Amino acid sequence: MIKSFIINKYLAHEFIKIVLAMTFAFFCLSFILNLFEEINFFKDFDIGINIPIILSSLFVPSLLYNMFPFIILLSGIWFFLKIKKTDEIIALKVSGMSNFSIIVVPSVLSIILGFIFITLLNPVTSILVKKYESIKGVYEKEQDYLAAVTENGIWIKEKNLDKNFIVRASNLHNNNLIGLTIYEFDYDNNFLKRTNAKSADISSLDWVLKDVKIFDKEGHLIEQSIKNLTYRSMYDIKKIKSLYSNLDTISFWALSDEIKLLENRGYSTREMRAKFQRSFAFPLFLLSMVLLSGVFTLGTNFKENNWTYVFIAIITSVLIFYFNDFSAALGKTNKLPIEISVWMPIVIIFIFSSVGLIHANQK
Repeated sequence: MIKSFIINKYLAHEFIKIVLAMTFAFFCLSFILNLFEEINFFKDFDIGINIPIILSSLFVPSLLYNMFPFIILLSGIWFFLKIKKTDEIIALKVSGMSNFSIIVVPSVLSIILGFIFITLLNPVTSILVKKYESIKGVYEKEQDYLAAVTENGIWIKEKNLDKNFIVRASNLHNNNLIGLTIYEFDYDNNFLKRTNAKSADISSLDWVLKDVKIFDKEGHLIEQSIKNLTYRSMYDIKKIKSLYSNLDTISFWALSDEIKLLENRGYSTREMRAKFQRSFAFPLFLLSMVLLSGVFTLGTNFKENNWTYVFIAIITSVLIFYFNDFSAALGKTNKLPIEISVWMPIVIIFIFSSVGLIHANQK
C-alpha cells in the first residue's frame, strides 16, 4: 500500500510538472501573438506599449482555457514518452502495474483539473475578459461603426455616405430583426427622421424592411404602409449574431441564470446551452485527451518507430478538434440536438481510446 502510494505520488508530481511547463509555454506563445494583434489594433492611436500589454494579460487566460484540452493531450504524450524513454515503465510493470494502472494517475488528475478550471478559474477568466472589453471598448467607441446587445435590445451605430444612423431592434428571430427603429442624422449629427419597421430581413447587407412607417424630426408621420424598403447596412446576420454576449464573459455559475433571462426575453439560447453542456463535459474531455495520449504511447516501441506515433497522435488530435468544432456547429445550427453535438466527440474518443488501451495492455 505504501509502495503504491509513493509510486502514484511520483507519477502525479511528474504529470503536474509537465502540465505546468506546457501551460507556461502556451501562455508565452499566446501572449506574444496576441500582443502583436493588440499593437496592430492601436497603431493609429497615440499610446505606448502599456495598454497592449495589459490587454494581452487580460485576454490570454481565456485563450488558455479554450486550449487546455490540447495542452493536456500534449502533456500526456510527453509524460508517457518520458517514463518510456527512461525505462521507468519497466520498473513500474515489474512492481505489478499494468498500462491501465499507470494511466489512472494522469486520468484522475485531468478530471480534477477540469473541475478546477470550470468552477474556479473560469469565473476569473470571465472577469478578466469583461475588463478587457471595457478597456478596449473605450477606443473602439471612436470608430464610426459600433454594435452591441443590451437589456434594451440590439443597438447599431453606423455611417453611410454623409449620414449617420442609429438602429435599434427589440429582438432577433432567425434572420430577422424584430421591432426595428432607424434614427437618421446628418453629418453634424442633427436629427433628420425616424423609420419604424415591424421586421427586417438581414440575410445580407441590404436589409429588407417590412411594414414600414417614416416620421419626420417633429414626429409627424410622412409615409406609411410601405411593404418593403431597402436599407444598406454594414451588418448582416452573421455579424449581428456575433454581437450576442461574448460567452467568455459569462462564468459557469452565471450561465444558468443568463439562459433563463434570455429565454424569457425571446432570445435564442442555443449557444449558451451548448456552452453549459461543454462546461459539464470539460473534465471528461480532458480525461479523453489523457486516454488518447496513452493510446499513441503505451504499447509502442519508440526506438523502432522513431516518434512516428507522436506525429500520428498530433495529427489525430488536430482532426479531433476539427471534428469537435464541426459537431458544435451542427448543434448551433439546429441540425443536431445540443446534447448530442457536445457529447458525441467525447464518446467517440472514449470508444477509440478504450479499444486502443485494451490492445496496448495485452502487449
